Amino acid sequence: MEFPSFPTPATAPKATPATPAADAVTAESAKEFEAMFLGQMVDEMLSTVNIGSFGGGHAEETWRSFLSNAIGESIAEQNSTGIARSIETAMARYQSGAEK
Repeated sequence: MEFPSFPTPATAPKATPATPAADAVTAESAKEFEAMFLGQMVDEMLSTVNIGSFGGGHAEETWRSFLSNAIGESIAEQNSTGIARSIETAMARYQSGAEK
């Protein structure tokens, strides 16, 4: 059984948005989604770490949430995962009505 090959974000043709302003909004939305996604991933990882007798309670959960979001935003700012590029390409295709 052969599986179809899908284009990677680097090789996929990029759809052109209607205006430069739409492109900037799409890029910012994709970056925000990436930061939020990474923040949730980091939060799940931090929830498995035993921090000893210091942790516990509502304050720890609140602190962990802020820390996770900050780490997610920091990773997203580095443009190292490719998540935002993939989302931006998909959003631009959707906006332009391009075929999948």
